[in-house]
Amino acid sequence: MSRFMFALLLFLLPVRIAFAQDPVKVDAKHYKVVFENNNVRVLRIHYGPHEQSVMHEHPAGVVVFLTDQRGKFTYPDGKTEEAQGKAGDALWSEATKHLPENTGDKPFELILVEQKANAASGR
Repeated sequence: MSRFMFALLLFLLPVRIAFAQDPVKVDAKHYKVVFENNNVRVLRIHYGPHEQSVMHEHPAGVVVFLTDQRGKFTYPDGKTEEAQGKAGDALWSEATKHLPENTGDKPFELILVEQKANAASGR
């Protein structure tokens, strides 16, 4: 491998890692890890009224709403989607990259159980 190719790879590796925006690392105010093992990572998510995050991504997982919530997701292509959840409801969420925002006047809280890649493959 030429020195140029090696230098290019060293330059591009951090760029690729930067695109994989872990919410715990880029928005620790709203995202806290409460449990983690080889199969799942469990996040407790809390947003105050009208707070928003930064663009980040999640693997597929289960969302459990601890409070009622109203929000909006902005996607990398600029499209937006309104979202609502009722306390006690649970739903499956496909892997996504988004910028969430609490559009309500009350704080909301939820649990996200993220599935790890090795759990999906059964290894």
